[in-house]
Amino acid sequence: MNRKGKQIAVLKKLLHYIRKYTPLILLSLLFAAVSAVLTLYVPILTGRAIDGILGAGNVDFAGVFAVIGQIVFVVVITAAAQWLMNICNNRITYQVVRDLREDAFEKIEILPLKYLDAHSHGELVSRIIADADQVAEGLLMGFTQLFTGLITIVGTLCFMVSIQYKIAIVVICITPVSLFVAAFIAKRTFAMFKLQSETRGEQTALVEEMIANQKVVQAFGQEAEVLHRFDEVNERLQTCSLKATFFSSLTNPCTRFVNSLVYTGVGIFGALSAVGGGISVGQLASFLSYANQYTKPFNEISGVVTELQNALACAGRLLELIHETPQREEDDDAVVLRDAKGNVTLEQVDFSYIKEQPLIENFNLQVKPGQRAAIVGPTGCGKTTLINLLMRFYDVDGGCIRVDGEDIRHLTRKSLRTSYGMVLQETWLREGTILENIRMGAKGVSREDVIAAAKASYAHSFIKRLPQGYDTVITEEGGGLSQGQKQLLCIARVMLSLPPMLILDEATSSIDTRTEQKIQQAFAKMMEGRTSFIVAHRLSTIKEADIILVMKDGHILEQGDHESLLSQNGFYAQLYNSQFVQSE
Repeated sequence: MNRKGKQIAVLKKLLHYIRKYTPLILLSLLFAAVSAVLTLYVPILTGRAIDGILGAGNVDFAGVFAVIGQIVFVVVITAAAQWLMNICNNRITYQVVRDLREDAFEKIEILPLKYLDAHSHGELVSRIIADADQVAEGLLMGFTQLFTGLITIVGTLCFMVSIQYKIAIVVICITPVSLFVAAFIAKRTFAMFKLQSETRGEQTALVEEMIANQKVVQAFGQEAEVLHRFDEVNERLQTCSLKATFFSSLTNPCTRFVNSLVYTGVGIFGALSAVGGGISVGQLASFLSYANQYTKPFNEISGVVTELQNALACAGRLLELIHETPQREEDDDAVVLRDAKGNVTLEQVDFSYIKEQPLIENFNLQVKPGQRAAIVGPTGCGKTTLINLLMRFYDVDGGCIRVDGEDIRHLTRKSLRTSYGMVLQETWLREGTILENIRMGAKGVSREDVIAAAKASYAHSFIKRLPQGYDTVITEEGGGLSQGQKQLLCIARVMLSLPPMLILDEATSSIDTRTEQKIQQAFAKMMEGRTSFIVAHRLSTIKEADIILVMKDGHILEQGDHESLLSQNGFYAQLYNSQFVQSE
């Protein structure tokens, strides 16, 4: 699709959002019409006042003062109409942008994880925040100046024709020059504003990435390299911003030049007509005023067109996100998983992140209710991928996964995921109190239940040492908490909800050995009667597992309990010996 086709497509999608506020748009048009017509009526009154000055010592004061009174009344009504129009325009603009942001954020909630994994988070943030702001500015300028400008142009022509149609024809003949100039500039600004928006998103992504990982940057002495990357992006943003601004700034002076031609033409032909008695001096003054008012909207509309080019470019990126293909919809007859027993079966499962690079092939596994299945293997063998498939963060390419005999693709995602309690290697906390973070997965539970869960996960002691205890507010990064303390809070979160199935993905990786022993005891108690999947690198944590799956390159090499696998003297025995025998 060419550039013009893309603009039209974006505009149609944007009009879908604007159409909901048709009553406000009609009100805005009404107030714009009242404001424009009354503004155009003032020059007629001014002309009458001038014609009331017949000469030296011959002034119709009563008539002049009456006209001045009418002008004051018209100006007051005009100001009120403009104020009401601006209220309507602001409501339309910010409600449309609110709807766009809500739809974009809602789409993020239902996008497949593969989309989020493939796109920079900072770039997505830039679309929802910065691009939406640019759309708001463009719409506000469009509604405020476009309506009034168009009505002013039409109204001015009507008034000029009513006074002297010959001079009006001169104005109409010069008008296309202004339109040609505006169109010429507008064509060259859209692509530049689009590039500016994309580069701004790239810069936002880089800044967010560096702020979140500043410790790693400093630990590896990469400050200069990061600064170089930022300078390079910043330089590109400066270049495309300057080009976009340069072309858009040409609009005003170019249209003003054309406007000066219109004013000059009206002045010359009007003066000749006044000398010949075709119009009065007051009418000539009115005509010159109309010439100014007629050309002024062309300046404003040219600026609006430029701003709308920027708004459309940003709206295109935002709407692209909104219209991304969401995750596979749930079946109409999707089953709600209730009181799961924890019978999990994987039948001939195939999966790959990239089609050309198979990861898991013909994977078969059965875990009975209450069993503890440990998954071990070298990095990249598919351990975490298996967890993603169990939770249905990704759908299998072939085969199926069943829970209690039901294909998980026929279960509602919410009921499936709430049946699992998951503690990941990467901790995630939200901004709020300690109490709110632990209570996240089990709303409505009492404070005493939260404290009991924290005690069970050995988090209670360090929480009590915090300034406000359970009411201490932390940031999403955890504030002054250590990585191990953040992990304990995530474990307490699962301890509180205690679902029928558990997933522990390196859950104790950030905890010291002494605390790990206590956590293992708490996990053992928590896993009683619950189907559990344990991903571990430290093999000491999985000795008690009922089934140990030894994975490599997406396949199960060995399967059995700890003792039977050691007796096979295979790959598991090599992994175990590499961790323990050599160190001993």
